[in-house]
Amino acid sequence: MLEECDPKRCTARKLVRFGLVEGAPRAGLLPRGCVVLHPSGEHVLSPEDLRDAEARGIAVIDSSWKRGDVPRIPRHPARALPYLLAANSVNYGKPFLLSSVEAFAAALWILGHPMQAEEILSKFGWGRQFLVLNREPLEAYAAAATREDILAAQGEFI
Repeated sequence: MLEECDPKRCTARKLVRFGLVEGAPRAGLLPRGCVVLHPSGEHVLSPEDLRDAEARGIAVIDSSWKRGDVPRIPRHPARALPYLLAANSVNYGKPFLLSSVEAFAAALWILGHPMQAEEILSKFGWGRQFLVLNREPLEAYAAAATREDILAAQGEFI
């Protein structure tokens, strides 16, 4: 948590308050080898990341993407999310500009945990809208087996 976003709108803080995620004030406190969701990750998140995600966890850097580059976390695989539309009130309808909860929910859905995705989104008034806007792409991404399949599916929605 880089403390760059508006505390009143920070979805990561809300998830921490509800006990749905753990916050880490420094990158060094992340579990070694956890999958880090990053807007410019070296690969797109895919079911190929499932083993690492389930064994070591998923992290998102809670940072304002509008303030410049999001820092990389050494020794952690950085994964970008495929094309999805934001449903949050700040970036509604904009591709790739997801809030932390939208990023977590997308990752959970893609990795085969849709009920967990729905649970964390339920804490936000607009959370259900994220699934409405992205139902088809999320289902296509979840059905993919490889990164190449995800990228091919993404081409249908851009």
